Amino acid sequence: MSGWGVGGLFDGLLDPLSRTFMQHAFVAIVLVGVICGVTGAFVTLRGLAFMGDALAHAIFPGVVIAFVLGANFLVGALIAAVIVSLLIGAIGQSGRLTNDTAIGVLFAGCFALGVALISRQQTYTRDLSSFLFGTILGVSRSDLALTAAVGATVLLVMGLFRRELTMAAFDRVFAQASGRSLFAYDQLFLLLLSLSIVISIQTVGNILVLAMLVTPAATARLLTDRLGVMVALSALIGGVSGVVGLYVSYYQGIASGASVVLTATALFAVAYLFAPRTGVVTTAVARRLHHPFPERDRFPPAHDDGIDPRALPGAVAAPGAIGDDDPTAADSAAPRRRATPA
Repeated sequence: MSGWGVGGLFDGLLDPLSRTFMQHAFVAIVLVGVICGVTGAFVTLRGLAFMGDALAHAIFPGVVIAFVLGANFLVGALIAAVIVSLLIGAIGQSGRLTNDTAIGVLFAGCFALGVALISRQQTYTRDLSSFLFGTILGVSRSDLALTAAVGATVLLVMGLFRRELTMAAFDRVFAQASGRSLFAYDQLFLLLLSLSIVISIQTVGNILVLAMLVTPAATARLLTDRLGVMVALSALIGGVSGVVGLYVSYYQGIASGASVVLTATALFAVAYLFAPRTGVVTTAVARRLHHPFPERDRFPPAHDDGIDPRALPGAVAAPGAIGDDDPTAADSAAPRRRATPA
């Protein structure tokens, strides 16, 4: 029976791989998981999670224009991503507006432009639903080649400028004092983030792309304090979430993008509860083991609670500190006084 169970397990694992569209889907989701995991580590550390979501919507006009022209929508999204990221940096560099304000303006304006363009098409609902929810099961060889090329470029650039990107994320004052151009590296990071978003759209869609950027990185952040380990764990969690999510989607009939994101969210929940050093459950158990009877612990109150420090054990009274209005202190000091002759 056990042998049959093991054989059935292997058959279940290998059956999706016998289909070409699933092979393409697995390769695509692993690429996206690794790329978004690496980029997402810096997104999480810099607190730019919702900027990633805004960028995903701001590239909508490029997708619509590519659809109208009959071109690959990934190419249109790439061009729009480059333009939007450059505009964000230019507006934010003006000094009167921050990058958050710039992305807010461009997000709303670009998305409205995309809606205006698409409303003039008759079949936009059916044809562009893949942009919103992803079509990872429809990935072609050309899509895989484009995803791999863009992903390799993103990882290569991040590897070459890892010191500068790390410095800009952790200590911007020191980076500026050392002569590095923060505007240039911020612009570079926005461009890399935009490219990562574009190649994720076809797998999980525009709506769920934020999860692939943030959730694996947030899970890795709960497990380590070292940047290098965090980046590696984030990439690993992103890839594993994609593979497991595709298997769940294949056998349970769930939408592939939603299944991948739910798997990543489940891993985050496990880390949040059971991380060795920061998990809610593990830290509670550790405290319980260290103090098995917390109700027996008694700590002296702080001095700022109205307690006279002279009343604490071992306190030494200063000369002349005993007053006549303190009968307890007077009684304790009475034996030390000499009797005067009558």
